[in-house]
Amino acid sequence: MAKPTDYAIYFDSSLCTGCKGCQVACKQWNRLPSPLGHNEGEFTGSLQCPADLDGNTRLIQTFSEKDSGNKFQPINWAIGRRSCMHCTDAACVEACSSGALFHDKNGVVNFNSEACNGCQYCRTACPFDVPRFRPEDHRIDKCTMCMDRLEKGGKPACVKTCQPEALQFGTREAMLARAKARVEALKQRGYEKAEVYGENEMGGLHVILVCKYGLPTNPQKKAVHSLSHVIRPVTGVVAAATVAGLALSWVAGRKYHRDEMTIDEAKKNWTPEQRAKADAELKAALENRKEEK
Repeated sequence: MAKPTDYAIYFDSSLCTGCKGCQVACKQWNRLPSPLGHNEGEFTGSLQCPADLDGNTRLIQTFSEKDSGNKFQPINWAIGRRSCMHCTDAACVEACSSGALFHDKNGVVNFNSEACNGCQYCRTACPFDVPRFRPEDHRIDKCTMCMDRLEKGGKPACVKTCQPEALQFGTREAMLARAKARVEALKQRGYEKAEVYGENEMGGLHVILVCKYGLPTNPQKKAVHSLSHVIRPVTGVVAAATVAGLALSWVAGRKYHRDEMTIDEAKKNWTPEQRAKADAELKAALENRKEEK
């Protein structure tokens, strides 16, 4: 379970104005590019833009706009937040075939882009569909909670820029306490559906939300996680075999769209030579592990 002293971001959608300042701050601090062509972004009729996360977008505000039937207030709004949830029991970390994803200080799920082999099993395993692929360099990208800022005693860029203070940052214990107090206050004002999200989900999230919108009620690791967990390295030798084997599946399946591809599906594209090499390397690594014991 998450430790009370871990860091956490708090998001209160009841205070959010939808200004998207957090999105802009994330882009600026992390030097993430955006399309600059004239009218390059297609208008969808929604204030949500871009429509989803991608390899150069780590954070978006989500908008649900529905007709209210009231001519004086014609639209009902629901504003949410899409980004990495920094799970304690992180499916992406367990599924990562190269060790590029890992738990950093204070519960943050960080990544080393130089170690990423582009297999994309992290995205397939994630119940929140967060890690995204950058086609230009064949690596994943996601929120790091601005670890470089945290190491200097600062706050994540999104939190720093939030004017209505819908975003807060501190220890996980303090953010949970704030969220629970806010939910009680909202219920007293008649908002019976107000709730805290992130206390226990996936072993405890490091993004605590009030009045969650568009998130799974009971998030679970996806099926791709199971095989990866079986061969997840516990020594450097096994790590090498795992990377060698699963990297082959990436090479074989690189031209495919990986959103719904499992490990077993990827292995169907291996050549006999690739399969034999991966099996031999994994067998040798497991034998070495037995000898070490």
